[in-house]
Amino acid sequence: MKILVTGAAGFIGMHTSEALLARGDEVVGLDNLNDYYDPKLKLDRLARLTPHPAFRFVKLDVADRVGMERLFAEEKFDRVIHLAAQAGVRYSLQNPHAYVDSNLVGFINILEGCRHTKVQHLVYASSSSVYGGNTKMPFSEHDSVDHPVSLYAATKKANELMAHTYSHLYGLPTTGLRFFTVYGPWGRPDMALFLFTKAILEGRPIDVFNHGKMKRDFTYIDDIVQGVIRTLDRTAEPDLAFNPLQPDPGRSSAPYRVFNIGNNDPVELMSFIDAIEKAVGVKAEKNFLPMQYGDVPATYADTAELNAWTGFAPAASARNGVERFIDWYRAYYRV
Repeated sequence: MKILVTGAAGFIGMHTSEALLARGDEVVGLDNLNDYYDPKLKLDRLARLTPHPAFRFVKLDVADRVGMERLFAEEKFDRVIHLAAQAGVRYSLQNPHAYVDSNLVGFINILEGCRHTKVQHLVYASSSSVYGGNTKMPFSEHDSVDHPVSLYAATKKANELMAHTYSHLYGLPTTGLRFFTVYGPWGRPDMALFLFTKAILEGRPIDVFNHGKMKRDFTYIDDIVQGVIRTLDRTAEPDLAFNPLQPDPGRSSAPYRVFNIGNNDPVELMSFIDAIEKAVGVKAEKNFLPMQYGDVPATYADTAELNAWTGFAPAASARNGVERFIDWYRAYYRV
């Protein structure tokens, strides 16, 4: 297939593009290479893709309406994996307009491109952050997600609503994937594993929020990629048993689905830090801080729906995943 991957120079985008190329798909990778974090890391990820004869890179911002219209019209993609977004809960407190431009304006450009060029299936990144103030665990796609606690989460919830509208109005098959704390080699520098590792190796204290009383459903990058590709290959379909009198938020009478991709095994933050310390061989100095605005104390994915739909369930252990990340980090930064 000919597949558009947006955010191709990003963490998940690079790994997903590599997996698609390895199985014989043609990939057009799009990224604006912005400086939200070190562009060199993005360029180095991209350098892993560009030598492949079935890969082409397009430098473009998804918020560029004219550019996106031209790209879709010229390329005629079979399927689209939309991973480009302004990420990060905490950054949304400082620069809210970046989230509107990328996550809302950019997403409508993706939807319009898919609609007008008859794309067979759109798979897009949502987030576990949509569960917001929910306290029922594990988080299920069948639960309401109407109480976001960050603008980032609100934009991801909005993406799901916008996708449903296009599935309903135009029959565009859409699948939203709620990622749970993705980590692994080539990961984002603003994520906890990267920040902790860098600080420990540089002999600096690490900031531990909510006094360490956090739990996260850490999900290894290889599991995320498997989930993305398996859902891409099974096009969203209408639920013939959908009951509008008792609507299920995760499905619809339109060709629309939403799935969690998490490890289904939340890990206490202090245990995660312990795994980093063991892999690095250094004990961290910890700076315990209160909970940050927009953050949540725990995430925990119910992955039964993903398993039923694709036959796949993430299972990589946090300890093994952390060791692989540390090996990559030491090699990449030569420390």
